[in-house]
Amino acid sequence: MSWLSISPTSDFSIANIPFGIISTSTDPVPRPAIAIGDHVLDLKAFALGGGFAKSPEAKRHSKVFAAATLNEFAALGRPVHRVVREYLQGVLGAETKHPELLKDNASLRKAALLPRSEVHNHVPMAIGDYTDFFAGKNHAYNAGMLFRGPAEPLTPNYLHLPVAYHGRASSVVVSGTPIRRPWGQILKDPKANPKMPVLTTAEKLDLELEIGMFICRENKMGSPVPVDDAESHVFGYVLMNDWSARDLQAWESAPLGPFTAKNLGTSISAWVILADALKDAKGPGIRNDTPLLPYLKEKAKYNILSVKLEVDVITAKAVVTYAQETC
Repeated sequence: MSWLSISPTSDFSIANIPFGIISTSTDPVPRPAIAIGDHVLDLKAFALGGGFAKSPEAKRHSKVFAAATLNEFAALGRPVHRVVREYLQGVLGAETKHPELLKDNASLRKAALLPRSEVHNHVPMAIGDYTDFFAGKNHAYNAGMLFRGPAEPLTPNYLHLPVAYHGRASSVVVSGTPIRRPWGQILKDPKANPKMPVLTTAEKLDLELEIGMFICRENKMGSPVPVDDAESHVFGYVLMNDWSARDLQAWESAPLGPFTAKNLGTSISAWVILADALKDAKGPGIRNDTPLLPYLKEKAKYNILSVKLEVDVITAKAVVTYAQETC
């Protein structure tokens, strides 16, 4: 519970405390914030107002909350993320031990506690690279049926290793950014001989409901991360829509994979849910009877996020809701 009024159906309860980057009309400089109910807490203003005074460790690192992205905060590592998140939960809690910091501090509340509807969201981190995993056995099977048919919906390697390719980091945008339907080559008549494509706008623009993961720890080039250490490298998670022009993809993908079909834009949610906030939302994943090579055998039994995701497809005629479990 929080001393702030928060709807019981809010995505941003005190149990969450997601981090993002905001700006406002009065201060257009991007800076870190957290979402709490219908408000955001501007962490730059909170730090300048002495908000971290009761946590020596958080105060020592508070300069990262003046940065334009979350990269500096993320790089501090999971133990510091945990300290900061738990401290903010304590400050915002109904039984806060330090009401003088924010609850009873009218001037700091005015400066740092802002209506969420009045802030502008930005891509939360500077993205140097982006790897798109072909994750989810059911998704891979359905996609394989579209492009290869029932003879081989899953390629032989799928059950043995993580299948992935590098996406276009420069076209990752924050949710709400308009996405333009791309132009490209489409094969109108697959049975024609010779096959002759036409240049047109994509007619089969698809969405992919996915979870994006931000990494907070580096590894040296040529030094792979052991599978049992991978979790400690995770900063947090966002929702992700990997827009896909399926008709362009069908023609251009052989032999190296999609190009213009996938680089039109990738939308991510504005708020990063820290890994600690989802530590209890783990499941065993889909059963795989294929023996894995030793380097991929993880000790943890519950190692896959198990959360329910929904998509509302809104058209001029109807609203259709699709739901899925991540594992």
